[in-house]
Amino acid sequence: MATWLQVFNSLSFAALLFVLASGFTLIFGLLRVVNLAHGALYLVGGYVGMTVTVATHSFAAGALVAAVAIAVAGLLLDRGLLNFVKDQELKQVLLTLGVALVLDDLALVIWGGDSRTVPIPEFLRGAAHFGTIYYPKYRLAVLVAGIVLFLLLWLLYHRTRLGATIRAGVDDAEMVQVIGIDIGKLFLLTFMLGSALAGLGGVLGGAFLTLYPGADAEILVYGLAVVIIGGRGSLAGAAIGSLLLGFLATFGQIWFPELAYFVIFGPMALLLAFRPLGLFGRT
Repeated sequence: MATWLQVFNSLSFAALLFVLASGFTLIFGLLRVVNLAHGALYLVGGYVGMTVTVATHSFAAGALVAAVAIAVAGLLLDRGLLNFVKDQELKQVLLTLGVALVLDDLALVIWGGDSRTVPIPEFLRGAAHFGTIYYPKYRLAVLVAGIVLFLLLWLLYHRTRLGATIRAGVDDAEMVQVIGIDIGKLFLLTFMLGSALAGLGGVLGGAFLTLYPGADAEILVYGLAVVIIGGRGSLAGAAIGSLLLGFLATFGQIWFPELAYFVIFGPMALLLAFRPLGLFGRT
């Protein structure tokens, strides 16, 4: 029974990682920007969602407001700062790192340094019963949310004109621009979508991983690992990478607690030795 509990823990954590990393990998794949502020957007989104949930007693309202607020923050980041350092990778990395530090300090000033959690809806409290297994309802809801989000993004990515344009932009941004598509607007929409997913992930994760100063750096490391393993711009890669990281993180802490990070990043280094672009990455 304990093994099944850890399997469910792995799946629910993988679902949370996918929510975070799906937007991250699209931003990285299309804009070629390693947005080191993505973890900070996750943390601030969690805090915003917590504040709105407490004020309105509605988890859905908290998640919606957080996603919209962080999408607007992504708009400001892209148009207000990143727009001035196009095609300058080192400056982009340093800029987004600086933004992350600023957002961390603002969050510390506004919400304090204590660990906080997003209130869970009443109907998701307690445990669900499967035979002899009892498992928290909320973690199951996160797993379902991750699956639903994957299906929605897959439909957007593969069955809509916007998705086709994004995929074309990942493969050859210059050609997309030549045929008359406003690549700047496409970049902006993608950045806002990825940011919104970070904010949504902050609300979902803030209910069981808690929110505290430094949580953004920890989750960002996992997000980067997912993108590196799955390959930039690949939705399927983000899903597979999230599953691998979810299981490695959960069982690694149980079987090899002293080597938990090695269990996660050792296989990643081995994978990159044979597939530098990741499982689904392309040149």
